[in-house]
Amino acid sequence: MVSVIKSKKVRAVIDELKDQYMEDDKNCRPWIIGFSGGKDSTVLLMLTWSAMQELKEEGKTLYRRVYVVCNDTMVENPIIEEYVSTVLLKISEAARDQSLPIQVETTTPQLEDTFWCCVIGKGYPVPNNSFRFCTEKMKIKPTSKFITDQVVADGEAIVLVGTRLAESQQRERSIRRHEIKGHRLSKHPLNPNTFTYAPIKELMLEEVWWVINALPSPWGFDNEILFKIYLDASADDYECPTVVTDDSHRSCGQSRFGCWICTVVKEDKSMSSLIKNGMNWMKPLLDYRDRLVENRNVSDLRCTTRRNGQVAVDETGHNLGNYTMEYRIQMLRELLETQKIVQDSHSSVKLITSQELIAIQVIWFRDGNFTTTVNDIYNEVYGYSIPNMEIGLQERLILEKSCQDPKHFKLIQELLALQKSKVLLMRKHGLQNDIEDRLDSYVKEEEVRE
Repeated sequence: MVSVIKSKKVRAVIDELKDQYMEDDKNCRPWIIGFSGGKDSTVLLMLTWSAMQELKEEGKTLYRRVYVVCNDTMVENPIIEEYVSTVLLKISEAARDQSLPIQVETTTPQLEDTFWCCVIGKGYPVPNNSFRFCTEKMKIKPTSKFITDQVVADGEAIVLVGTRLAESQQRERSIRRHEIKGHRLSKHPLNPNTFTYAPIKELMLEEVWWVINALPSPWGFDNEILFKIYLDASADDYECPTVVTDDSHRSCGQSRFGCWICTVVKEDKSMSSLIKNGMNWMKPLLDYRDRLVENRNVSDLRCTTRRNGQVAVDETGHNLGNYTMEYRIQMLRELLETQKIVQDSHSSVKLITSQELIAIQVIWFRDGNFTTTVNDIYNEVYGYSIPNMEIGLQERLILEKSCQDPKHFKLIQELLALQKSKVLLMRKHGLQNDIEDRLDSYVKEEEVRE
């Protein structure tokens, strides 16, 4: 690898990585590399891998474990999700074949924290710049938990980040704010006993693409695939500068890939560009995402209170609470319809998991909705049922015989559904209140009838 690296700057990064890797640590602090599959995290892992290979060739013992951690938000852009899954498999196999202490790990949000459980289940308004529950629940919490687990096991950990000063002024300010002058490692802003290390912070965009285009992937993957994804996702109005290696390579800008459902950005330029460049099957996803943005602040689709009961109506009478149950039902139906359309041409694409569907039903039970069920909607769209929360046949027969009034049978079914819900989600507190609320509403319904 030494002979093919002509860039002094890239050579310096690898030499620094080698030096840092061999630093005498009493606790042998593991390295944790956040890997998204994007250009910067790919380059960070490529150069780290190259440093470890060179150390091994020099006869050094690779005692420090390196974790390649990928955070799956469960709503990743399907193109990137497929690409990252393939790359992670290659990384894992190559690390084993090359006898390198590199281990791949994937983190996911807790079930009740997923995007669909929050939006369709609990009725959270989709994220915007002032309300970004997604970052905390879907990215920070899962990754922080993994880091904390490693710190507990090893005492301390070092997180390698692929941030660069040239990305933006905001990113540069963030890096400068946390760095310690004269030291490579900085204290992690969130996790105790954790340090951050940004080896590629001085690299420019052109140098990042030079590494991807000019150097062979140490885990044996074709980097042209990543290059092509960025090329297809580059917005028409973004200037793609000329390059660095030869005439066949261009830098393709810095398109950012995130969740396909991201409503924080005004326009998803990368997905729009992918569609314009031949990925027409993604159009229903973009249309669904745009409808969520359009409907976010429609007063009729929002409740007058938040989930905690706090009144949420502004001075003009506009509702600012969570989404109504009717709109949550509509969102789920449209999501499943979108998934069905996409699966006609790309059967492997799954926009929502069965576990999330069951969890949404549990949340709906706890919110007092026992009429339209997730199973009803799924059956309506697909023509067959998902596993549901109904009681078994024997239980039902006994209940039916015991209950003279059909309304009592229905009430007991609803209470049993609430009871069963506590084993599926982490949030077990409040079950007693949920049951009492349902009983109170039943009594009021009977009083109205009388």
